[in-house]
Amino acid sequence: MDYKVEKQKGAVKIDFSVAVSEWKEEMTNAYFKTRGKYNIPGFRKGHAPRGVIESMYGKGVFFEEAFESVFKRCYGEVLDKESWIFPVDDPKIDLGEETDEKFTFNVVVTVKPEIKLGAYKGLEVPKAKVSVSASEVDYEIEHAREHASRMVDINDRAVKDGDTVTIDYSGSVNGVKFAGGTAEKQELVIGSHSFIPGFEEQLVGMNKGETKDITVKFPDDYHAEDLKGKDAVFTVSLHEIKFKQLPELNDEFARDVTENCNTMAEYKAHIEKTILEHKEKHAETDSENEMLKMIADACEVDIPQCMIDSEIDYMLADFEMQLQRAYGGMKLSDYFKYTGLKEIDFRRQRRDSAISNVKTRLALEKIIETEKLEVSDKEVDKELEKNAPKADESAEISARRRAYVKSDLLMTKVIDFLKSNNKFVEKKEEAEKKPAAKKTTAKKTTEQSGEEKSAAKKTATKKTAKKEE
Repeated sequence: MDYKVEKQKGAVKIDFSVAVSEWKEEMTNAYFKTRGKYNIPGFRKGHAPRGVIESMYGKGVFFEEAFESVFKRCYGEVLDKESWIFPVDDPKIDLGEETDEKFTFNVVVTVKPEIKLGAYKGLEVPKAKVSVSASEVDYEIEHAREHASRMVDINDRAVKDGDTVTIDYSGSVNGVKFAGGTAEKQELVIGSHSFIPGFEEQLVGMNKGETKDITVKFPDDYHAEDLKGKDAVFTVSLHEIKFKQLPELNDEFARDVTENCNTMAEYKAHIEKTILEHKEKHAETDSENEMLKMIADACEVDIPQCMIDSEIDYMLADFEMQLQRAYGGMKLSDYFKYTGLKEIDFRRQRRDSAISNVKTRLALEKIIETEKLEVSDKEVDKELEKNAPKADESAEISARRRAYVKSDLLMTKVIDFLKSNNKFVEKKEEAEKKPAAKKTTAKKTTEQSGEEKSAAKKTATKKTAKKEE
């Protein structure tokens, strides 16, 4: 096999020339490989001569099988020899001709674009200055206090605001019961405003075991047309009154809801420290992403449409996995059906993010090349030791896992390199608008999970292992 490579704008053209003897051998191989598919009268299946099959199905009956074999072998050899060719799309094939001497064809394949780096060292990257307010600490303490509360049965007083009651009720309009107006053993928190306006207020003062009629008016904008603006009477029977008893905020409470705090002062300090660490991790991730955005924005690159489409495909697949985890196996098609959104809308909405992701990945790969950053086999082995492979793991899966680990380590290395070569400058502290972004549990507070890594690293890792596989 001979070949000639020609660079084109954003692509590479490869002309192939295969000796006619080699091509005929491939045709013969194709005959032996596929002859069992043909039923020829007078011959046992798989035993018909090649000429007979060709006379019935045409001279080109074995062409597709033979060409697929030739193409895979020739194209693979060129990619192995010309390592600078990095395809990012399926090649477009153009068949040439078969002469007495050779069989020719060519392919044109879109390749990874050249990227011109801008400044990526010596940048001043903004980083949020974080702090913890007293209200945030109080919020977490109240959350823990709510979690540690208990419901206490009330038998010696009437219903008050804030109580939880268990009731039966039956509603009617002009003496006629209506759909959805009857329930038994219904729990209701007085003051939650989850029932029709005026209903809960009229339960205040009732005693356990009491039954009474409550008159209310349905709102004019009520969802049921036949009840809008109508007066209704509910006969209500009260079965239980319960009160949420919150624990006292003292040293005993601190010991109950934590493992290592003996006093409220220690507990407050623990909460403040945990919130601060959480905010600092978020600030670090945000500043890393801002750094990568600055680097990508300074680059010049013409990204081919196929890379953008491929990135959006990845985003679609990732989104479907999130749906399945969150909603019990929901498919993307179900999501589009329920929301009324179309796939084309999803793709359009994510186009800018896809371009940013691809550009960031290309920039990181170029920096790795420029700075000659590498991951040794020893580093990969050490990382692999943390999660030993299964005994029945195939060689192919093992190689892919190794390639992924190497790619992941390389991305970590380039991010660390950029962090050490750029300056992070704290921004003016932003005013707190809400309590801590992430609730902590009553028993323990946890650090940021491993899934909350830098978005850039997540973006950049997924495809760089392709050639190493």
